[in-house]
Amino acid sequence: MKLSAAEIKGYKPEEKLKKYSDGYGLNLYCYPNGSKLWRFRYRFGGIQKTLSLGRYPQVSLANARIKCAELRDALGGGVDPSDARREKKRKDKVAIGNSFEAVALKWHETWAVGKEPSHVKRVLSRLRANVFKEIGSKPITSITAPMLVAMVKKIESGENNPLEIAKRSFSTCGQIFRFAVAHGICERNPAADVRISDVVKSKPVVHRKRIDTKDLPKLLRNIDAYDSEFGGDELTKLAMQLMTLTFLRTSELIQAKWDEIDLKNKEWRIPAKRMKMRDPHIVHLTPQAISVFNRLREISGGRELIFPSEKPLKSMSNNTILFALYRMGYRGRMTGHGFRGVASTILHELGYPHEHIELQLAHSERNSVSAAYNFATYLPARARMMQEWADYLDAIKAYVANTKS
Repeated sequence: MKLSAAEIKGYKPEEKLKKYSDGYGLNLYCYPNGSKLWRFRYRFGGIQKTLSLGRYPQVSLANARIKCAELRDALGGGVDPSDARREKKRKDKVAIGNSFEAVALKWHETWAVGKEPSHVKRVLSRLRANVFKEIGSKPITSITAPMLVAMVKKIESGENNPLEIAKRSFSTCGQIFRFAVAHGICERNPAADVRISDVVKSKPVVHRKRIDTKDLPKLLRNIDAYDSEFGGDELTKLAMQLMTLTFLRTSELIQAKWDEIDLKNKEWRIPAKRMKMRDPHIVHLTPQAISVFNRLREISGGRELIFPSEKPLKSMSNNTILFALYRMGYRGRMTGHGFRGVASTILHELGYPHEHIELQLAHSERNSVSAAYNFATYLPARARMMQEWADYLDAIKAYVANTKS
């Protein structure tokens, strides 16, 4: 006889377990402590089995009957409901362990090897701040391209340089999915279905400010007089002098360490982890550059960093050179990066081979095969170019001085 909701509600605890049948294997077990549990009894492979369907009243009579019907359908299809439930629990457990955040952290641990610690920390912070809160808890296998697009659009609408953050976050997600595919965690990379240019607006090209080449002699003389005429400090002056001689990127210059400098062999060997393009880089040191390093040795020779800040373990700030240029009257006219542009322009005008200039600038014009050794290509020719560049700078300074006298 079928059970009714009113009957079930009226069942009171008895001294012994009491079982009430609703038919088709569905039973309500009433325990002496007052709890009521739904159970489904069935046979599979000649063996009697029982499967729990939940507690009453959380699972109503109507819901218990629906669950019972689903299990009977599975039985009719030759599936053991107990085995199916165990498999679902296993998959759910795997899904939790393979959430996007869990896989991303595994990727990050592998990817971080050999990377600059500050960069490693920055990438993880970006994931936590922008990606994990959107898709971090989802099983990585359930994430689709539209989900990634929605995430990117949400980041783009935020604050603090959202366009760049959106692009970098999407790129990192693509790397995480490739890692997951490689390790058999998921079968495909949904980020590969979308180009970031299809999702976010293009960022306008901003050309960094730099002086005309005709204004370089005056700038060089101002730099030499930075500590005597403009109230600046000598360490910053020496940094700017080296920047004109080496045309390195600002971060590559100010984070320099003494163990990179070989004055005997006239080389500055910068490890890959400090270079923007993640390739090692060699700068030939001219006598003019060595003279600057000799003075720097007197100032910071006892420390690891060549350009330390007031805090011994930290380097000079990225803005130090920029603010020094402001102090000399070049606000809106010149930046630290501008030294690279000026050098490139003049060296091209002087007829030096484009590939020599690009390699010395440590630009990205290389293929995957040659990337490992390009940093050492054309070294003798590049050394001559660097020496002639240093002599050129001396010559134009001397010319201005002579014309004024």
